Amino acid sequence: MATVAMALGLASVASAQVKVGVVSSATGPTALVGIPQKNTVPLLPKQIDGLSVEYIALDDASDPTTSVTSVRKLIAENNVDAIIGPSGSPNAMGVIQFIADAGVPLLAPVGTAAVVLPMDDKKKWVFKTTQNDDIIAEALVDHMVKTGVKTLGFIGLSDPYGENWYKVVSGLVAKHNIRIVANERFQRSDTSVTGQGLKLVGAKPDAVLIAAPGGPSVLPQITMADQGYAGKVYQTHGAALPDFLKLGGKKVEGTILAASLMLVLPEIADSNPSKKMASDYIAAYEKLNGNKPATFGANVYDAGLLLQRAIPLAAKAGKPGTKEFRSALRDALEQTRELVATQGVYNMTPQDHSGFDQRGRELITVKNGKFVLLK
Repeated sequence: MATVAMALGLASVASAQVKVGVVSSATGPTALVGIPQKNTVPLLPKQIDGLSVEYIALDDASDPTTSVTSVRKLIAENNVDAIIGPSGSPNAMGVIQFIADAGVPLLAPVGTAAVVLPMDDKKKWVFKTTQNDDIIAEALVDHMVKTGVKTLGFIGLSDPYGENWYKVVSGLVAKHNIRIVANERFQRSDTSVTGQGLKLVGAKPDAVLIAAPGGPSVLPQITMADQGYAGKVYQTHGAALPDFLKLGGKKVEGTILAASLMLVLPEIADSNPSKKMASDYIAAYEKLNGNKPATFGANVYDAGLLLQRAIPLAAKAGKPGTKEFRSALRDALEQTRELVATQGVYNMTPQDHSGFDQRGRELITVKNGKFVLLK
């Protein structure tokens, strides 16, 4: 009887399954972000500490309303234990209430820190797999100070990504007596920012900061180049993708941004613990998809690494599919310490659900059509 009971117990463990929903913007205005994220899903771990993991992937077409519908479906119909996504900042902001009500952890591969800050009872269910805006902004502003920038123009998306970036950077530049002389907004779906560009160029700032992820990051820069702007142009980590170079061409030459080491991997020292992780991810992605991934795909890959660390701990508190398991999974994610990933090292705390420090950024420029370390 004991042998039979043991066998049944082992069979129960073997058949236990963790379900993870993935919501990405594989189509629509945010597709340059969402496509590498969708294409990364097959690379996520399918077995974690004896538990099988099923990934249920949905495309929200870059639409925040569809993101909500997808998340509600994953929770109500698929009974998922965690969700990775959505790709866009406004999309992620729109689903926080639902994941908090359901007690399902969300690993958000988005730019804006507003999904985790300020921390509250709802946002404690969200974990952000990208660098917070302040870590990136500090590197950019430090460069502005060192190179004598006194006036700054700002153009960002009119959504949580752009708004939080303006909030962060305006506070930082004020401390260094850098004056913002123009402040413009545009939509992700816009095909022209001629008016905003004319206002920025007319203000004659020493530098302009563009706050937008993916394809939209290029539009203001090429517009200002056509209008004759010759000052410095800074970009956020939202521009950290090969298509930025392809779409911008010579008009984005000299751009300065802070982003993960993935953009300049050959220049990174072998002693950097994230270099091997990033190299292995890029190789696996390229083998599967035939091209190199944008850093946005790595945000989803890192979500898999976080789950790989947390799921065995959560399984001690309950079975997958239960409230107890999901609550323990949230707690385990929050306790992540020194997890080496593709873009840096995660150290989560109850106050910090992004977990990156300065190891998660490099100061980069565009030179001869390539991303290179800014030295």
